[in-house]
Amino acid sequence: MDLDRARYLSLATFRRNGAEVATPVWFAPLGGKYYVFSAGEAGKVKRLRNSSKARVAPCDVRGKLLGTWSDAKATIVADEAEKQAAHAALVKQYGWQMRLLDCGAKLGGRYHKRAFIRIEPA
Repeated sequence: MDLDRARYLSLATFRRNGAEVATPVWFAPLGGKYYVFSAGEAGKVKRLRNSSKARVAPCDVRGKLLGTWSDAKATIVADEAEKQAAHAALVKQYGWQMRLLDCGAKLGGRYHKRAFIRIEPA
């Protein structure tokens, strides 16, 4: 299965000691790149602040791989316009589910603390 047909993406980021940590995430394609959102203080965000090295593979909701790993570059998005475009792509991809998560994040005060991640396949 390729990423364009997958519902979830396994995003592997790397600790300073080189250990790989894979996490299943929602993602949306946009302009030849993929976008992911996460809590701003999540481990994957902290790891990406140290290194943009990443790997991606299609997976199921629990992280079981449905395809092969591909090398990628993952960076935290700083530009507000790009964050808005990424969010719109995620809403388009996941519809009511994304809107429900947005509502919960707003109620919990976490909405503006989110980080958006741009993934560029190698």
